[in-house]
Amino acid sequence: MSSNALHQRKHSDAPETIYQGAKAVGKVTGGMVLGIAMLTSSVVAGGLVGLAISFRNLPDVRILRSYVPSETTHIYDVKGKLLTSLHGEANREVVSLDKISPDLKRAVLGIEDSYFYSHKGVNPGAVVRAFKANWEKGETVEGGSTLTMQLVKNLFLTPKRNFSRKVAEAVLALRLEQILSKDQILELYLNQVYWGHNLYGAETAAQSYFGKSAEKLTLAESAMMAGLISSPESLSPFIDYKKAKQRQLIVLRRMRDLKWITPQEETTARKQTIKLGKITSFQGSEIPYVTEAAVQELTKRFGRDALLKGGMRVQTTIDTKLQRLAEAVVRQGHDNLLNQGVYADQMALVAIDPRTHFVKAMVGGVDYRKSQYNRATQALRQPGSAFKPFVYYTAFASGRYSPESVVSDSPVSYPDGYEYYSPQNYDGGFQGPITIRSALEQSRNVPAVRVGQDIGLNKVIDVCRTIGIRTPIEPVVSLPLGAVDLTPMEMAGAFATFASNGWYSETTLVVQVTDSMGNVLLDNTPKPQLVLDPWAAASLNDVLQGVINRGTATAAQLGRPAAGKTGTTSSERDIWFVGYVPQLATAVWVGNDDYTPVGKGATGGAFVAPIWRDFMSQALSGVPVENFRSPSEFPRP
Repeated sequence: MSSNALHQRKHSDAPETIYQGAKAVGKVTGGMVLGIAMLTSSVVAGGLVGLAISFRNLPDVRILRSYVPSETTHIYDVKGKLLTSLHGEANREVVSLDKISPDLKRAVLGIEDSYFYSHKGVNPGAVVRAFKANWEKGETVEGGSTLTMQLVKNLFLTPKRNFSRKVAEAVLALRLEQILSKDQILELYLNQVYWGHNLYGAETAAQSYFGKSAEKLTLAESAMMAGLISSPESLSPFIDYKKAKQRQLIVLRRMRDLKWITPQEETTARKQTIKLGKITSFQGSEIPYVTEAAVQELTKRFGRDALLKGGMRVQTTIDTKLQRLAEAVVRQGHDNLLNQGVYADQMALVAIDPRTHFVKAMVGGVDYRKSQYNRATQALRQPGSAFKPFVYYTAFASGRYSPESVVSDSPVSYPDGYEYYSPQNYDGGFQGPITIRSALEQSRNVPAVRVGQDIGLNKVIDVCRTIGIRTPIEPVVSLPLGAVDLTPMEMAGAFATFASNGWYSETTLVVQVTDSMGNVLLDNTPKPQLVLDPWAAASLNDVLQGVINRGTATAAQLGRPAAGKTGTTSSERDIWFVGYVPQLATAVWVGNDDYTPVGKGATGGAFVAPIWRDFMSQALSGVPVENFRSPSEFPRP
């Protein structure tokens, strides 16, 4: 935008530029003062050129040609709802000059540097004019430093006031005016200036003070904001509205004296009711378990500094409606467990869309205010029998087993280090020959260990790696019974691959990241790969439906096809249910942070499956019923 267009009056019958306004001010101050000012300007400017030789160690202002101010990063849900904003020391939203209200530009220039478009960076005459104007009004209505000098001071120099710093300001301002246009300098200034309450730049300040963009500020709002620059904390309308209003009137009077607004416009602005917004810096997240996990994922990719200062726009995978539902289910489920005598202090829930591997909801604990530790992504807990599906899928994929294959549920021992390991069933008994289908539906331990030994535990671990489990796994004999520490996120993501019949994408909380200009920095559009044998995956899904229909998880029935597996560790320290339909996979874990038992006889089927059912039945409301693929559709390996 040109300087003429920038300062064009909104009324077509009274166009006036800042330069014209400056000439009018010159007439008011008188020829004598103006002559002295011009002479002083020439002398001082000449002296500054000489002094510049002594300031060779000053910063090189040419770096400002490509300078981008630090900017706040915003994190949104999958539908564009703002979840939280991240920033370091400066909370800032950078906008172009044409996205800032002309009223705000005029108000800032009027009170800070009304000769901005006519000087060359240094304006000694402004000191004389400021002194005269302030003397006549009996208060500070105009400053002596140019806007360019203020900018270089904020960017390059310390706030300590002394003569040498003022000279350095002047030298740098002269240099800056040689490489950047007036509009470029004004844009930098308006995006850099501090407006109080950790608000940097016009856009962030406007959003906080008035709940609107800088582009939509009225004259009254613009005058109030411009008045804050000289002392933003003490003049803040959030702190002292009366002082802010008094300062606003000074700005409006100054704009009228410069003939940049009419007396009628001044009167209208004075009378306008100001509706304040709210302070936006350092506000907490609406769903902190989610946003902090997203921050961790983004930090690994971009680094902490880039995330806090890079002005990123992050679209997460989270559906806020499902997230709120998950949080409510966890709270209610926790209360119900306590009423049933299950003494578990924590719970975690993760829901993933199998078609994309996008995390749709995630709850890392019962109450974030009491504990910020995210058990969904950080707590490594034993899954118990919920690990068995990995073993049986591997068996099916080997081509040597099917759901109807018979294995022996009878006593057996295997060497395990210097001892022998003898697996036991939960009920302490044995059933003899049993099909894999029945063994999995009833969660029999011995058959799972036998099959694991037969097919090779390293192959089971390979399958786990293929479907996204990254936690270290040792091929111990008891691995098929969940002798490994995994996170709820890993369990939900792995089961989501079963739900998609073997199609896998990297599990993520982030859909896309752009910079503030819309340039794409990260695109996590799913690129599914078929990583499992379709027949083996379909066979496992078929068997796991039986777990819900007639096995250990009948409390998880949804009235639609669903598959899943219970998990209960020895001594009842961890109880699980992980289940899915083709459109949604969800893992629920219950336990104590200190690993104490949750209660004798507590099982995933009796106590966690109902919580899973409560979440899934509500989450799937209105979602069409979808059947799993039949094994008969695929060739057997």
